[in-house]
Amino acid sequence: MIKHDVKVHPSADNLPRDKQLAWAIARFAANVGPIEDDVREMIACRIVDNASVALAAINRRPVASARAMALAHPRKKGATLYGLSPSIRVDAEWAAWANATAVRELDYHDTFLAADYAHPGDAISPLVAVAQQMGLDGEALVRGIAVAYEVHVALVKAISLHKYKKDHIAHLAPGTTAGIGAMLGLPVEQIFQAVNQTVHLAFSTRQSRKGEISSWKAYVPGHSGKLCIEAVDRAMRGEGSPSPIYEGEDSVIAWMLGGKSDAYSVYLPADGESPRGILETYTKAHSAEYQAQALIDLAIDLAPRIGDLSKVKSILLETSHHTHHVIGTGANDPQKLDPEASRETLDHSIMYILAVALEDRRWHHVDSYTRERARRAAETGLWHKITTVEKPDWTTRYLDPDPDKRAFGGRIVVTLEDGTVIAEERGVADAHPNGAHPWTWPDYRGKFETLASDMLPTEAREAFYAAVRGVAGLKGTELDALMPSLPEGQVSPSRPTGEGIFDRGLE
Repeated sequence: MIKHDVKVHPSADNLPRDKQLAWAIARFAANVGPIEDDVREMIACRIVDNASVALAAINRRPVASARAMALAHPRKKGATLYGLSPSIRVDAEWAAWANATAVRELDYHDTFLAADYAHPGDAISPLVAVAQQMGLDGEALVRGIAVAYEVHVALVKAISLHKYKKDHIAHLAPGTTAGIGAMLGLPVEQIFQAVNQTVHLAFSTRQSRKGEISSWKAYVPGHSGKLCIEAVDRAMRGEGSPSPIYEGEDSVIAWMLGGKSDAYSVYLPADGESPRGILETYTKAHSAEYQAQALIDLAIDLAPRIGDLSKVKSILLETSHHTHHVIGTGANDPQKLDPEASRETLDHSIMYILAVALEDRRWHHVDSYTRERARRAAETGLWHKITTVEKPDWTTRYLDPDPDKRAFGGRIVVTLEDGTVIAEERGVADAHPNGAHPWTWPDYRGKFETLASDMLPTEAREAFYAAVRGVAGLKGTELDALMPSLPEGQVSPSRPTGEGIFDRGLE
Protein backbone atom coordinates (compact mmCIF):
# COMPACT_ATOMS: atom_id res chain seq x y z
CA MET A 1 0.00 0.00 0.00
CA ILE A 2 1.14 3.55 -0.74
CA LYS A 3 0.41 6.42 1.65
CA HIS A 4 -0.91 9.57 -0.03
CA ASP A 5 -0.75 12.73 2.08
CA VAL A 6 -3.58 15.08 1.19
CA LYS A 7 -3.84 18.73 2.18
CA VAL A 8 -4.81 22.07 0.67
CA HIS A 9 -2.23 23.90 -1.45
CA PRO A 10 -2.40 27.51 -2.66
CA SER A 11 -2.90 27.91 -6.39
CA ALA A 12 0.61 29.35 -6.65
CA ASP A 13 2.01 25.90 -5.80
CA ASN A 14 0.68 24.57 -9.13
CA LEU A 15 0.47 21.13 -7.51
CA PRO A 16 1.65 18.48 -9.99
CA ARG A 17 -0.94 15.92 -11.03
CA ASP A 18 1.08 13.03 -9.67
CA LYS A 19 0.83 14.63 -6.21
CA GLN A 20 -2.98 14.84 -6.31
CA LEU A 21 -5.28 12.27 -4.68
CA ALA A 22 -7.50 12.05 -7.78
CA TRP A 23 -4.43 11.07 -9.82
CA ALA A 24 -3.47 8.42 -7.25
CA ILE A 25 -6.99 6.97 -7.45
CA ALA A 26 -6.87 6.99 -11.24
CA ARG A 27 -3.40 5.46 -11.35
CA PHE A 28 -4.45 2.63 -9.09
CA ALA A 29 -7.57 1.98 -11.19
CA ALA A 30 -5.54 1.89 -14.40
CA ASN A 31 -2.85 -0.41 -12.97
CA VAL A 32 -4.80 -2.72 -10.69
CA GLY A 33 -3.29 -6.11 -9.92
CA PRO A 34 -4.90 -9.55 -10.26
CA ILE A 35 -8.18 -10.21 -8.47
CA GLU A 36 -7.67 -12.97 -5.91
CA ASP A 37 -10.05 -15.88 -5.40
CA ASP A 38 -11.45 -14.82 -2.01
CA VAL A 39 -12.20 -11.37 -3.41
CA ARG A 40 -13.96 -12.94 -6.41
CA GLU A 41 -16.03 -15.07 -4.03
CA MET A 42 -17.12 -12.03 -2.03
CA ILE A 43 -17.98 -10.10 -5.20
CA ALA A 44 -20.31 -12.96 -6.14
CA CYS A 45 -21.85 -12.80 -2.66
CA ARG A 46 -22.53 -9.09 -2.97
CA ILE A 47 -24.10 -9.42 -6.43
CA VAL A 48 -26.55 -11.90 -4.89
CA ASP A 49 -27.04 -9.65 -1.87
CA ASN A 50 -27.96 -6.67 -4.06
CA ALA A 51 -30.34 -8.71 -6.17
CA SER A 52 -32.13 -10.14 -3.14
CA VAL A 53 -32.92 -6.75 -1.60
CA ALA A 54 -33.72 -5.17 -4.97
CA LEU A 55 -36.33 -7.82 -5.76
CA ALA A 56 -37.78 -7.58 -2.27
CA ALA A 57 -38.31 -3.85 -2.89
CA ILE A 58 -39.37 -4.17 -6.52
CA ASN A 59 -42.91 -2.81 -6.11
CA ARG A 60 -42.28 -0.18 -3.46
CA ARG A 61 -43.18 3.32 -4.61
CA PRO A 62 -39.67 4.87 -4.86
CA VAL A 63 -38.42 1.86 -6.83
CA ALA A 64 -41.43 1.94 -9.17
CA SER A 65 -40.96 5.67 -9.72
CA ALA A 66 -37.26 5.27 -10.51
CA ARG A 67 -38.06 2.40 -12.87
CA ALA A 68 -40.70 4.47 -14.70
CA MET A 69 -38.15 7.25 -15.19
CA ALA A 70 -35.64 4.76 -16.58
CA LEU A 71 -38.17 3.18 -18.93
CA ALA A 72 -38.69 6.59 -20.49
CA HIS A 73 -35.12 6.30 -21.83
CA PRO A 74 -35.13 3.11 -23.97
CA ARG A 75 -31.99 1.97 -25.78
CA LYS A 76 -31.85 -1.11 -27.97
CA LYS A 77 -28.40 -2.18 -26.77
CA GLY A 78 -28.55 -0.61 -23.34
CA ALA A 79 -28.77 -2.14 -19.88
CA THR A 80 -31.50 -4.14 -18.15
CA LEU A 81 -33.60 -3.47 -15.05
CA TYR A 82 -34.19 -5.66 -12.02
CA GLY A 83 -37.33 -7.71 -12.43
CA LEU A 84 -37.96 -6.97 -16.12
CA SER A 85 -37.30 -9.03 -19.22
CA PRO A 86 -33.83 -8.60 -20.79
CA SER A 87 -35.66 -7.57 -23.97
CA ILE A 88 -36.44 -4.28 -22.21
CA ARG A 89 -33.30 -2.14 -22.22
CA VAL A 90 -32.58 1.47 -21.28
CA ASP A 91 -29.66 3.89 -21.27
CA ALA A 92 -26.96 2.75 -18.84
CA GLU A 93 -27.15 5.85 -16.66
CA TRP A 94 -30.89 5.37 -16.19
CA ALA A 95 -30.49 1.67 -15.47
CA ALA A 96 -27.97 2.68 -12.80
CA TRP A 97 -30.50 5.15 -11.41
CA ALA A 98 -33.34 2.62 -11.20
CA ASN A 99 -31.36 -0.44 -10.12
CA ALA A 100 -29.35 1.34 -7.43
CA THR A 101 -32.58 2.77 -6.03
CA ALA A 102 -34.05 -0.72 -5.84
CA VAL A 103 -30.96 -1.99 -4.00
CA ARG A 104 -30.91 0.90 -1.53
CA GLU A 105 -34.64 1.19 -0.77
CA LEU A 106 -34.83 -1.30 2.13
CA ASP A 107 -31.48 -0.26 3.68
CA TYR A 108 -30.60 -3.95 3.68
CA HIS A 109 -27.28 -4.45 1.82
CA ASP A 110 -23.61 -4.06 2.59
CA THR A 111 -21.84 -1.46 4.71
CA PHE A 112 -18.43 -0.23 5.78
CA LEU A 113 -17.89 1.97 8.82
CA ALA A 114 -14.68 3.76 9.80
CA ALA A 115 -13.97 7.51 9.79
CA ASP A 116 -17.15 7.78 7.73
CA TYR A 117 -20.11 5.64 6.65
CA ALA A 118 -20.46 3.72 3.40
CA HIS A 119 -22.56 1.29 1.39
CA PRO A 120 -19.89 0.13 -1.11
CA GLY A 121 -22.32 -2.23 -2.85
CA ASP A 122 -24.07 0.87 -4.22
CA ALA A 123 -21.39 0.89 -6.94
CA ILE A 124 -22.40 -2.48 -8.38
CA SER A 125 -25.55 -1.34 -10.24
CA PRO A 126 -23.84 1.38 -12.33
CA LEU A 127 -20.93 -0.94 -13.07
CA VAL A 128 -23.22 -3.72 -14.31
CA ALA A 129 -25.20 -1.22 -16.39
CA VAL A 130 -22.08 0.13 -18.12
CA ALA A 131 -20.74 -3.38 -18.67
CA GLN A 132 -24.01 -4.42 -20.33
CA GLN A 133 -24.18 -1.38 -22.60
CA MET A 134 -20.51 -1.62 -23.58
CA GLY A 135 -20.63 -5.38 -24.18
CA LEU A 136 -17.92 -6.12 -21.61
CA ASP A 137 -17.21 -9.55 -20.17
CA GLY A 138 -17.52 -10.75 -16.59
CA GLU A 139 -13.80 -10.53 -15.91
CA ALA A 140 -13.86 -6.80 -16.63
CA LEU A 141 -16.88 -6.39 -14.36
CA VAL A 142 -15.16 -8.23 -11.51
CA ARG A 143 -12.12 -5.98 -11.90
CA GLY A 144 -14.30 -2.88 -11.81
CA ILE A 145 -16.20 -3.96 -8.71
CA ALA A 146 -12.98 -4.81 -6.85
CA VAL A 147 -11.52 -1.38 -7.68
CA ALA A 148 -14.70 0.48 -6.70
CA TYR A 149 -14.72 -1.20 -3.29
CA GLU A 150 -10.99 -0.57 -2.77
CA VAL A 151 -11.19 3.17 -3.44
CA HIS A 152 -14.39 3.59 -1.47
CA VAL A 153 -13.01 1.78 1.57
CA ALA A 154 -9.74 3.74 1.43
CA LEU A 155 -11.56 7.07 1.43
CA VAL A 156 -13.94 6.05 4.21
CA LYS A 157 -11.02 5.04 6.40
CA ALA A 158 -9.25 8.35 5.91
CA ILE A 159 -11.75 11.19 5.45
CA SER A 160 -14.75 11.91 7.66
CA LEU A 161 -17.62 13.54 5.78
CA HIS A 162 -20.29 13.38 8.48
CA LYS A 163 -18.10 15.48 10.81
CA TYR A 164 -18.80 18.35 8.45
CA LYS A 165 -22.41 17.28 7.79
CA LYS A 166 -21.71 16.07 4.26
CA ASP A 167 -23.40 12.97 2.88
CA HIS A 168 -21.38 9.86 2.05
CA ILE A 169 -22.08 10.00 -1.69
CA ALA A 170 -18.87 12.08 -1.83
CA HIS A 171 -16.85 8.88 -1.31
CA LEU A 172 -19.17 6.57 -3.25
CA ALA A 173 -18.84 8.62 -6.44
CA PRO A 174 -15.04 8.52 -6.88
CA GLY A 175 -15.05 4.82 -6.00
CA THR A 176 -17.69 4.09 -8.63
CA THR A 177 -15.91 6.25 -11.20
CA ALA A 178 -12.60 4.49 -10.60
CA GLY A 179 -14.38 1.15 -10.95
CA ILE A 180 -15.91 2.13 -14.28
CA GLY A 181 -12.54 3.36 -15.51
CA ALA A 182 -10.79 0.14 -14.48
CA MET A 183 -13.55 -1.96 -16.04
CA LEU A 184 -13.25 -0.10 -19.36
CA GLY A 185 -9.44 -0.20 -19.27
CA LEU A 186 -9.21 3.60 -19.56
CA PRO A 187 -5.88 5.46 -19.28
CA VAL A 188 -4.95 7.30 -16.10
CA GLU A 189 -5.65 10.71 -17.63
CA GLN A 190 -9.27 9.94 -18.46
CA ILE A 191 -10.02 8.32 -15.10
CA PHE A 192 -8.37 11.31 -13.39
CA GLN A 193 -10.63 13.80 -15.16
CA ALA A 194 -13.73 11.74 -14.42
CA VAL A 195 -12.83 11.44 -10.73
CA ASN A 196 -12.31 15.20 -10.51
CA GLN A 197 -15.75 15.84 -11.95
CA THR A 198 -17.60 13.32 -9.79
CA VAL A 199 -15.98 14.56 -6.57
CA HIS A 200 -16.77 18.14 -7.57
CA LEU A 201 -20.45 17.33 -8.08
CA ALA A 202 -21.01 14.67 -5.42
CA PHE A 203 -21.00 16.82 -2.29
CA SER A 204 -24.36 17.27 -0.58
CA THR A 205 -25.52 17.74 3.00
CA ARG A 206 -26.53 15.12 5.54
CA GLN A 207 -29.99 16.60 5.85
CA SER A 208 -31.05 13.68 3.66
CA ARG A 209 -30.47 11.45 6.71
CA LYS A 210 -31.79 13.71 9.47
CA GLY A 211 -35.17 14.97 10.60
CA GLU A 212 -37.96 13.80 8.33
CA ILE A 213 -35.98 11.33 6.24
CA SER A 214 -37.56 10.89 2.81
CA SER A 215 -37.26 8.49 -0.11
CA TRP A 216 -34.34 10.55 -1.40
CA LYS A 217 -32.15 8.36 0.82
CA ALA A 218 -32.97 5.48 -1.53
CA TYR A 219 -32.28 7.56 -4.64
CA VAL A 220 -28.85 8.84 -3.54
CA PRO A 221 -26.74 5.96 -4.95
CA GLY A 222 -28.70 6.06 -8.21
CA HIS A 223 -27.96 9.76 -8.47
CA SER A 224 -24.29 8.98 -7.82
CA GLY A 225 -24.19 6.21 -10.43
CA LYS A 226 -25.79 8.42 -13.05
CA LEU A 227 -23.35 11.21 -12.27
CA CYS A 228 -20.36 8.85 -12.54
CA ILE A 229 -21.39 7.36 -15.87
CA GLU A 230 -21.88 10.81 -17.38
CA ALA A 231 -18.52 12.00 -16.01
CA VAL A 232 -16.66 9.02 -17.50
CA ASP A 233 -18.39 9.52 -20.85
CA ARG A 234 -17.32 13.17 -20.85
CA ALA A 235 -13.73 12.30 -19.93
CA MET A 236 -13.58 9.66 -22.69
CA ARG A 237 -14.34 12.47 -25.15
CA GLY A 238 -11.24 14.36 -23.99
CA GLU A 239 -12.88 16.90 -21.70
CA GLY A 240 -11.24 18.13 -18.50
CA SER A 241 -12.62 18.81 -15.01
CA PRO A 242 -11.84 21.01 -11.99
CA SER A 243 -8.54 20.17 -10.30
CA PRO A 244 -6.94 19.79 -7.88
CA ILE A 245 -10.35 18.79 -6.62
CA TYR A 246 -9.19 17.66 -3.17
CA GLU A 247 -6.13 19.88 -2.65
CA GLY A 248 -7.02 23.11 -4.46
CA GLU A 249 -7.34 26.52 -2.82
CA ASP A 250 -11.11 26.45 -3.36
CA SER A 251 -11.44 22.66 -3.28
CA VAL A 252 -13.76 20.35 -1.37
CA ILE A 253 -11.30 20.02 1.53
CA ALA A 254 -10.82 23.78 1.74
CA TRP A 255 -14.50 24.69 1.81
CA MET A 256 -16.62 21.60 2.37
CA LEU A 257 -14.52 19.66 4.87
CA GLY A 258 -11.93 20.72 7.45
CA GLY A 259 -10.55 23.81 5.75
CA LYS A 260 -7.15 24.91 4.57
CA SER A 261 -5.32 23.56 7.63
CA ASP A 262 -6.84 20.08 7.35
CA ALA A 263 -4.79 17.06 6.25
CA TYR A 264 -5.46 13.38 5.55
CA SER A 265 -3.52 10.23 4.74
CA VAL A 266 -5.13 7.90 2.20
CA TYR A 267 -3.68 4.43 1.53
CA LEU A 268 -4.10 2.88 -1.91
CA PRO A 269 -2.54 -0.23 -3.47
CA ALA A 270 0.68 0.15 -5.43
CA ASP A 271 0.81 -0.54 -9.18
CA GLY A 272 0.01 -4.19 -9.77
CA GLU A 273 -1.11 -4.82 -6.19
CA SER A 274 -4.30 -6.82 -5.70
CA PRO A 275 -7.33 -4.97 -4.28
CA ARG A 276 -8.75 -6.58 -1.13
CA GLY A 277 -10.89 -3.82 0.38
CA ILE A 278 -14.16 -5.65 -0.18
CA LEU A 279 -13.12 -8.21 2.45
CA GLU A 280 -13.25 -5.51 5.14
CA THR A 281 -16.91 -4.74 4.37
CA TYR A 282 -19.98 -6.58 5.66
CA THR A 283 -23.64 -6.99 4.88
CA LYS A 284 -26.82 -6.83 6.91
CA ALA A 285 -28.88 -9.69 8.27
CA HIS A 286 -31.55 -7.15 9.26
CA SER A 287 -33.19 -4.34 7.29
CA ALA A 288 -32.03 -1.35 9.34
CA GLU A 289 -29.16 1.10 9.76
CA TYR A 290 -25.94 -0.92 10.18
CA GLN A 291 -25.22 0.44 13.65
CA ALA A 292 -28.43 -1.27 14.76
CA GLN A 293 -27.40 -4.75 13.50
CA ALA A 294 -25.54 -5.97 16.60
CA LEU A 295 -28.16 -4.37 18.84
CA ILE A 296 -31.02 -6.17 17.09
CA ASP A 297 -29.20 -9.47 17.60
CA LEU A 298 -28.61 -8.56 21.24
CA ALA A 299 -32.20 -7.45 21.84
CA ILE A 300 -33.62 -10.69 20.42
CA ASP A 301 -31.33 -12.70 22.69
CA LEU A 302 -32.01 -10.47 25.71
CA ALA A 303 -35.82 -10.46 25.50
CA PRO A 304 -36.35 -13.86 27.19
CA ARG A 305 -34.18 -12.78 30.14
CA ILE A 306 -36.27 -9.65 30.63
CA GLY A 307 -39.58 -11.47 30.46
CA ASP A 308 -42.58 -9.18 31.00
CA LEU A 309 -41.68 -5.99 29.14
CA SER A 310 -44.46 -4.05 30.89
CA LYS A 311 -42.29 -4.25 34.03
CA VAL A 312 -39.44 -2.33 32.38
CA LYS A 313 -38.78 1.02 34.01
CA SER A 314 -36.05 2.22 31.62
CA ILE A 315 -33.56 1.05 29.02
CA LEU A 316 -30.22 2.76 28.52
CA LEU A 317 -28.02 2.08 25.52
CA GLU A 318 -24.36 2.86 26.07
CA THR A 319 -22.78 3.21 22.66
CA SER A 320 -20.48 5.14 20.32
CA HIS A 321 -20.64 8.79 19.36
CA HIS A 322 -21.86 7.80 15.92
CA THR A 323 -24.73 5.61 17.09
CA HIS A 324 -25.81 8.06 19.81
CA HIS A 325 -25.79 11.10 17.53
CA VAL A 326 -27.01 9.54 14.29
CA ILE A 327 -29.72 7.04 15.30
CA GLY A 328 -30.00 7.63 19.06
CA THR A 329 -31.46 10.29 21.33
CA GLY A 330 -28.32 12.36 20.73
CA ALA A 331 -29.65 13.16 17.25
CA ASN A 332 -32.32 15.32 18.92
CA ASP A 333 -34.80 14.34 16.21
CA PRO A 334 -38.36 14.14 17.60
CA GLN A 335 -39.30 12.24 14.44
CA LYS A 336 -37.36 9.24 15.75
CA LEU A 337 -40.02 8.89 18.46
CA ASP A 338 -43.03 9.54 16.22
CA PRO A 339 -45.23 6.56 15.17
CA GLU A 340 -46.29 8.52 12.09
CA ALA A 341 -42.69 8.96 10.92
CA SER A 342 -41.51 7.55 7.59
CA ARG A 343 -39.97 4.11 7.28
CA GLU A 344 -36.71 5.80 6.37
CA THR A 345 -36.83 7.65 9.70
CA LEU A 346 -37.76 4.60 11.75
CA ASP A 347 -34.85 2.55 10.37
CA HIS A 348 -32.63 5.34 11.71
CA SER A 349 -34.19 5.27 15.19
CA ILE A 350 -32.44 2.85 17.54
CA MET A 351 -35.13 3.55 20.14
CA TYR A 352 -37.84 2.23 17.82
CA ILE A 353 -35.67 -0.64 16.59
CA LEU A 354 -34.78 -1.87 20.08
CA ALA A 355 -38.39 -1.68 21.27
CA VAL A 356 -39.75 -3.68 18.33
CA ALA A 357 -36.92 -6.25 18.45
CA LEU A 358 -37.52 -6.78 22.17
CA GLU A 359 -41.29 -7.05 21.77
CA ASP A 360 -41.34 -9.25 18.65
CA ARG A 361 -38.09 -11.17 19.29
CA ARG A 362 -37.38 -10.98 15.57
CA TRP A 363 -36.84 -8.44 12.81
CA HIS A 364 -38.63 -8.33 9.46
CA HIS A 365 -37.97 -5.99 6.56
CA VAL A 366 -41.71 -5.30 6.08
CA ASP A 367 -43.60 -6.27 9.24
CA SER A 368 -41.30 -4.37 11.58
CA TYR A 369 -42.02 -1.07 9.82
CA THR A 370 -45.76 -1.02 9.13
CA ARG A 371 -47.73 1.97 10.35
CA GLU A 372 -49.75 -0.37 12.57
CA ARG A 373 -46.56 -1.76 14.10
CA ALA A 374 -45.19 1.71 14.81
CA ARG A 375 -48.43 2.81 16.45
CA ARG A 376 -48.51 -0.34 18.56
CA ALA A 377 -44.92 0.32 19.65
CA ALA A 378 -45.96 3.77 20.79
CA GLU A 379 -48.98 2.37 22.67
CA THR A 380 -46.93 -0.15 24.66
CA GLY A 381 -44.68 2.66 25.83
CA LEU A 382 -41.40 0.73 25.73
CA TRP A 383 -40.18 2.78 22.78
CA HIS A 384 -40.22 5.98 24.84
CA LYS A 385 -38.41 4.42 27.82
CA ILE A 386 -35.24 4.02 25.76
CA THR A 387 -32.42 6.56 25.79
CA THR A 388 -28.87 6.47 24.49
CA VAL A 389 -25.60 7.85 25.77
CA GLU A 390 -22.15 8.08 24.26
CA LYS A 391 -19.38 6.17 26.01
CA PRO A 392 -15.79 7.01 24.95
CA ASP A 393 -14.67 3.38 24.96
CA TRP A 394 -17.35 2.47 22.42
CA THR A 395 -16.31 5.40 20.23
CA THR A 396 -12.70 4.24 20.44
CA ARG A 397 -13.68 0.72 19.45
CA TYR A 398 -15.83 2.05 16.60
CA LEU A 399 -12.84 3.91 15.14
CA ASP A 400 -10.14 1.33 15.86
CA PRO A 401 -7.79 1.12 12.83
CA ASP A 402 -7.58 -2.66 13.28
CA PRO A 403 -10.61 -4.23 11.53
CA ASP A 404 -10.45 -7.13 13.97
CA LYS A 405 -11.04 -4.78 16.88
CA ARG A 406 -13.70 -2.45 15.46
CA ALA A 407 -17.07 -2.60 17.22
CA PHE A 408 -20.37 -1.05 16.17
CA GLY A 409 -22.73 -2.17 18.92
CA GLY A 410 -23.16 -1.17 22.54
CA ARG A 411 -24.28 -2.16 26.02
CA ILE A 412 -27.97 -2.41 26.86
CA VAL A 413 -28.87 -1.73 30.49
CA VAL A 414 -32.46 -2.66 31.40
CA THR A 415 -33.84 -1.49 34.74
CA LEU A 416 -37.06 -3.13 35.92
CA GLU A 417 -39.63 -1.51 38.19
CA ASP A 418 -38.50 -3.66 41.12
CA GLY A 419 -34.92 -2.38 40.76
CA THR A 420 -33.52 -5.44 38.98
CA VAL A 421 -30.87 -4.55 36.41
CA ILE A 422 -30.20 -6.72 33.36
CA ALA A 423 -27.23 -5.68 31.25
CA GLU A 424 -25.38 -7.19 28.30
CA GLU A 425 -23.24 -5.93 25.43
CA ARG A 426 -22.43 -6.95 21.88
CA GLY A 427 -19.68 -5.44 19.76
CA VAL A 428 -20.51 -6.72 16.29
CA ALA A 429 -23.47 -8.30 14.56
CA ASP A 430 -23.62 -12.07 14.34
CA ALA A 431 -23.25 -11.81 10.54
CA HIS A 432 -20.12 -9.61 10.75
CA PRO A 433 -16.76 -11.20 9.77
CA ASN A 434 -15.85 -11.14 13.47
CA GLY A 435 -19.32 -12.14 14.66
CA ALA A 436 -20.83 -15.34 15.97
CA HIS A 437 -21.82 -16.45 12.45
CA PRO A 438 -19.78 -14.66 9.73
CA TRP A 439 -21.66 -14.72 6.47
CA THR A 440 -20.35 -16.70 3.51
CA TRP A 441 -21.89 -17.81 0.19
CA PRO A 442 -24.59 -20.08 1.72
CA ASP A 443 -25.83 -17.19 3.88
CA TYR A 444 -26.09 -14.78 0.96
CA ARG A 445 -27.87 -17.43 -1.04
CA GLY A 446 -30.14 -18.03 1.97
CA LYS A 447 -30.98 -14.32 2.08
CA PHE A 448 -31.98 -14.44 -1.58
CA GLU A 449 -34.10 -17.52 -0.91
CA THR A 450 -35.84 -15.76 1.99
CA LEU A 451 -36.57 -12.59 0.05
CA ALA A 452 -37.17 -13.85 -3.48
CA SER A 453 -38.09 -17.54 -3.48
CA ASP A 454 -41.81 -16.77 -3.81
CA MET A 455 -41.09 -14.52 -6.80
CA LEU A 456 -38.88 -16.80 -8.90
CA PRO A 457 -39.26 -20.51 -9.67
CA THR A 458 -36.51 -22.86 -8.47
CA GLU A 459 -35.02 -23.30 -11.93
CA ALA A 460 -34.66 -19.54 -12.41
CA ARG A 461 -33.04 -19.10 -9.00
CA GLU A 462 -30.54 -21.88 -9.63
CA ALA A 463 -29.65 -20.38 -13.02
CA PHE A 464 -29.05 -17.04 -11.31
CA TYR A 465 -26.78 -18.57 -8.66
CA ALA A 466 -24.80 -20.41 -11.34
CA ALA A 467 -24.33 -17.23 -13.37
CA VAL A 468 -23.15 -15.27 -10.34
CA ARG A 469 -20.70 -17.97 -9.19
CA GLY A 470 -19.27 -18.01 -12.72
CA VAL A 471 -19.45 -14.25 -13.28
CA ALA A 472 -15.82 -13.93 -14.41
CA GLY A 473 -16.46 -16.31 -17.27
CA LEU A 474 -19.56 -14.55 -18.62
CA LYS A 475 -19.32 -13.05 -22.09
CA GLY A 476 -21.21 -10.11 -23.60
CA THR A 477 -24.97 -10.46 -23.23
CA GLU A 478 -24.48 -13.26 -20.69
CA LEU A 479 -24.17 -10.51 -18.07
CA ASP A 480 -27.96 -10.19 -18.38
CA ALA A 481 -28.16 -13.29 -16.18
CA LEU A 482 -26.94 -11.18 -13.22
CA MET A 483 -30.19 -9.17 -13.34
CA PRO A 484 -33.04 -11.58 -12.47
CA SER A 485 -36.27 -11.07 -14.40
CA LEU A 486 -39.56 -11.93 -12.74
CA PRO A 487 -42.57 -13.68 -14.29
CA GLU A 488 -44.99 -11.50 -16.22
CA GLY A 489 -47.21 -9.35 -14.01
CA GLN A 490 -45.04 -9.34 -10.88
CA VAL A 491 -43.52 -5.92 -11.52
CA SER A 492 -45.85 -2.94 -11.34
CA PRO A 493 -45.60 -0.61 -13.07
CA SER A 494 -43.40 -2.14 -15.73
CA ARG A 495 -43.77 0.88 -18.00
CA PRO A 496 -43.70 4.68 -17.67
CA THR A 497 -46.58 5.94 -15.53
CA GLY A 498 -47.41 9.05 -17.55
CA GLU A 499 -47.00 11.17 -14.44
CA GLY A 500 -43.60 12.76 -15.09
CA ILE A 501 -41.75 15.02 -17.49
CA PHE A 502 -39.82 12.14 -19.06
CA ASP A 503 -43.01 10.30 -20.03
CA ARG A 504 -44.20 13.05 -22.36
CA GLY A 505 -43.78 12.24 -26.04
CA LEU A 506 -43.43 8.48 -25.59
CA GLU A 507 -46.91 7.71 -26.85
